[in-house]
Amino acid sequence: MSHPHPELSAPPALPEGGLRVIPLGGLGEVGRNMTVFEYDGRLLVVDCGVLFPEDHHPGVDLILPDFSAIRDRLDAVEALVLTHGHEDHIGATPYLLRERGDIPLVGSELTLALLGSKLREHRLRETVHHVVKAGDTISFGPFELEFVAVNHSIPDALAVAIRTLAGVVLHTGDFKMDQLPLDGRITDLVAFARLGEEGVDLFMTDSTNAEVPGFTTHEKDISPVLDRVFHASEQRIIVACFASHVHRVQQVLDTAVKHGRKVAWVGRSMVRNMGIARDLGYLTVPPGLIVDAKELGDLPAHKQVLISTGSQGEPLSALSRIAQRNHHFVRLEENDTVVLASSLIPGNENAVYRVINGLSRLGANVVHKGNALVHVSGHASAGELLYCYNIVKPKNVLPIHGEVRHLRANGDLARATGVPADRVLLAEDGVVVDLVDGRASITGKVECGYVFVDGSNVGGITESSLKDRRILGEEGFISVIVVVDTVTGKVVSGPEIHARGFAEDDATFDQIRGPILEALERAIAEGTTDTHQLQQTIRRTIGRWVGNKHRRRPMIIPVVVEA
Repeated sequence: MSHPHPELSAPPALPEGGLRVIPLGGLGEVGRNMTVFEYDGRLLVVDCGVLFPEDHHPGVDLILPDFSAIRDRLDAVEALVLTHGHEDHIGATPYLLRERGDIPLVGSELTLALLGSKLREHRLRETVHHVVKAGDTISFGPFELEFVAVNHSIPDALAVAIRTLAGVVLHTGDFKMDQLPLDGRITDLVAFARLGEEGVDLFMTDSTNAEVPGFTTHEKDISPVLDRVFHASEQRIIVACFASHVHRVQQVLDTAVKHGRKVAWVGRSMVRNMGIARDLGYLTVPPGLIVDAKELGDLPAHKQVLISTGSQGEPLSALSRIAQRNHHFVRLEENDTVVLASSLIPGNENAVYRVINGLSRLGANVVHKGNALVHVSGHASAGELLYCYNIVKPKNVLPIHGEVRHLRANGDLARATGVPADRVLLAEDGVVVDLVDGRASITGKVECGYVFVDGSNVGGITESSLKDRRILGEEGFISVIVVVDTVTGKVVSGPEIHARGFAEDDATFDQIRGPILEALERAIAEGTTDTHQLQQTIRRTIGRWVGNKHRRRPMIIPVVVEA
């Protein structure tokens, strides 16, 4: 397999007739999916999603793809194609449209409806959009696009075949091969096979479950488990899942009807998305089933079901607030049942278990994928991927959507089906792949970092400032203020020492005040008068003492004031 090299330089000019592929997100991580295709000076973008922050991103709300590689060429973008409506594929679109507001948007009915709601939240006007469905073909500049139905954990997902004179690329988006889907819409393997017969020059395929043997469990297998949970519960049931998982919500609604319970939505995104899904016919809601969340509390507990956001332990979500007893109208009671009907996104484990512990402490019976089949994945496992490789018969393979281990496992599957090792390219974000004369190869790398969103601040947070935040959160903060008469070489006031998150009793620092004074007076006596150098003297002195005595490395802010 061809491996990316960390010392890759900027790519050379694209050879005439070649197709360039630049993943700007989604390779080496689960999220932030975005790929740019370049042919004959024109660009096509597929997906534009966000990555959700982990514990080591304090204060960060979202992480975006880095648009800098195409920022000065946005006028060359023919269209933005969105494979499906999950946040990790559409969530960064408003930020791209702030830079060029008239990029045509292409996607299925549900995908564009969910995106439209998001654009209105961002106060962006509706740009030109093209609603497509499976089987449609549409052209933008030199790119001819054919859309193929794929099954995923959200309805209306599409794979896209991209045809240029350089060849055919098949981009699966996120998919699995559930043969008994709730909506009857299976992954169109006939189309995959037909494209394979035509000749797929580059196959870009979902890697998320490439390490998982066999086939992904059917979505409908969750129904009997939900039925048993509802049957066993004599009180209120709260089900937490992704606000976009229409099929999962449908099963909860069907089970609620069977057991004579009413249902309420909790969480703004759940209310919004399920309203859109119902209006477009993707969610079947029997009359009278849904009631307002505040009115639900007037019913007996054994007649209540809440469907909530917060399955990933997000601190501001409805479920987290319920677990902390600070939700404004939902108060958990002993022996209520809480079902976490979702996967654990890597990096969210601690947050989720924190919520589970909080719910358990309040006396709830918590059902999750660790103790019951209340979630199945939306991604193809190894058996399904092998099947696809055998029917698509690609000339070149670029595994996408996954952490490095997932990409490697997917590459191994491709090789096992006969794809030559040098035609299986393992790339990461920013690595440039060129398809020229039917052969794909890694040719260079573009700048491609993380772009952090903190409130209204987009891109202003650096890795350095995040490091400072982590130090503040983990190691604490010490400030030292000293007033120095640089003429006499005497400290006339201080050192005044304050600390937070470390040792907040000022008396803790009594024994270091003397050494700080001695170090300062010695430095001044040796001719040091520059305040910055005197501040460094303070930082070294107190930093050495704190490290030796307390085994901590707090942030130290020394301030020297000249008298």
